[in-house]
Amino acid sequence: MIGGIRGWHQRHWRDLSRIEKVELQSRVIWRCTTWFFFLSWEVPFVLEGLRHQRLPLALAVATLAAGAAQAHQGIRAHRRALDQYLGRGAMPRRPLVVALALCLLSFVLLGGLYAAHGVREAELIMIALYVVVPFGMTYSLLVAPWTFLRRFALLALPTVAVFAVAGVRGERLVYLALVVALSGTYILLMARCGAWTLSAMWESDRARETEARLAVAEERLRFGRDMHDVLGRNLAVIALKAELAVQLAQRGRPEAVAQMVEVQRIAQESQKEVREVVRGYREADLGVEIEGARGVLQAAGIGCEYSGPAEGLTVEAQSALGWVVREATTNVLRHGDARSVAIRLAVAEHTATLVVENDGVPERPSTTPGSGLAGLRERLSALGGTLEAGPAGEGLFRLTAEVPR
Repeated sequence: MIGGIRGWHQRHWRDLSRIEKVELQSRVIWRCTTWFFFLSWEVPFVLEGLRHQRLPLALAVATLAAGAAQAHQGIRAHRRALDQYLGRGAMPRRPLVVALALCLLSFVLLGGLYAAHGVREAELIMIALYVVVPFGMTYSLLVAPWTFLRRFALLALPTVAVFAVAGVRGERLVYLALVVALSGTYILLMARCGAWTLSAMWESDRARETEARLAVAEERLRFGRDMHDVLGRNLAVIALKAELAVQLAQRGRPEAVAQMVEVQRIAQESQKEVREVVRGYREADLGVEIEGARGVLQAAGIGCEYSGPAEGLTVEAQSALGWVVREATTNVLRHGDARSVAIRLAVAEHTATLVVENDGVPERPSTTPGSGLAGLRERLSALGGTLEAGPAGEGLFRLTAEVPR
């Protein structure tokens, strides 16, 4: 069994993101809490002082069976209710109805067991508290908090009816009803608050992913605007002059040649301007890229520190290292759960070395190389540089780029 758990951990746990680990841990805690309440609040008190007679024994077995069924059904229903709370789909009505029916059945069996002198009056409170927990944990995720508290308090009515028939009288009956009615507050804090925390974490994770996509989209829009500004006017002029040249040629006018020469000149200028725009896009400035990386990472809640000289590199080296910073920032935003990023630049006599290191890397990162890193290696190789990327231990990932300065 231990080997199976270890194998599951190696195959699944290490591949989960940080928020997925938190959600899995919360689900396990909720499940264990339900079974813990059953084993510590119901089982001992049902069995304690039980008379070895046929009817009390039968009712005790039935009560414990109903309690175990409550735990099992409550966990299943709570899982679906949590998925609905997190926006992953609607929960069917049937699991909730079954959980409520088992809750009422447990109250009836517990009342019968009390009447048959199979459980003492002092233990009724603890057993009744468990009986309402599985249903309450599920229902608390499906309605608003105040609505849940009002409706959950109505469980005190069947509680009073059952135990009044069973023989509970006076202050004990009132106290039992109050405990059942007010236990909704505890259940709400136990189940709803944890679900709200998970919802907020998932919302933050989605916002962070959206931030990364918006940064990429903004860069594409900027490039598109630059291309439009360069080509839009020139293409309009080319179209007009080409149309004029056609008309002049149809009339046999020699000016058509001059118009076509002008079209050729404008087309050559457009080609030059397009190359300049593309060169400006491809040749990233290292300082600009570092400041941009800081802004994007801080907006995503990730700290970024930079250390290194501010000058001393050629334009080609700055462009290549700027692309390294840009690709590394994109990878940090898209992969892992980084909390901090460190960028270090060291300039030697003939080379410049840039190291980008971040935490929050899964213990078993994907071994499939990305196209972005492959493109960087080609770009650096053209300059006589190198690129190394991989885990650096203790949840760290390190990217090292070296180029001639």
